[in-house]
Amino acid sequence: MRKATAAAALAVLFTLSPTPANADPRPADRVTIDVVTVNGSGCRQGSAEVVVSPDNTSFWVIYSDYLAQAGKGAGATDFRKNCQLNLQVNVPQGFTYGIAEATYAGYGNLQRGATGYQYVNYYFQGQSATNTWKHTFTGPFDDNWSITHRTEFADIVHAPCGEKKNLNVNSSLRVDKGTSDPNANSFMTMDYTRGEVRTLYHFSWKRC
Repeated sequence: MRKATAAAALAVLFTLSPTPANADPRPADRVTIDVVTVNGSGCRQGSAEVVVSPDNTSFWVIYSDYLAQAGKGAGATDFRKNCQLNLQVNVPQGFTYGIAEATYAGYGNLQRGATGYQYVNYYFQGQSATNTWKHTFTGPFDDNWSITHRTEFADIVHAPCGEKKNLNVNSSLRVDKGTSDPNANSFMTMDYTRGEVRTLYHFSWKRC
């Protein structure tokens, strides 16, 4: 049911999502993405999928079971969840791509004294990992959250032309209960709720 809700929301969200400034002309042929491997406690098998926008400007990673929690009711390893995706982006001949912008979002409920963290990096197979972006949320916090990373056009790293280099997308959530009430629960999610898909990547296209 949740997957159906997410799919129904995609058409609207792709239409509303702006294309980053300085975006290069994109290929006319359809771009597809194959999920080669999925690893991590935040994206167990069958709980993550990838959908490319109809106009080839962006793609969504849809998580349905990505939740970190600490405090009452949480297991010993629930305080940290991670997801490692290896994606094969099938690019039409004569083009290559990079990631110009990425938006991550979810929901957080942190008690006073608790802290939440979100980490992310992405890089091409055979290359060094990018710097890891880290964002901190301090309790009390009870709201949706959204973070966008934008890369200046001149600094975007594109996949090598004519080579099959998969894209690695790595993320994690962590919740530290800190000095919060031990009988209370704090959590952070990175998934979709109420028909909203939460994780969006914008392509930067370049001719080879």
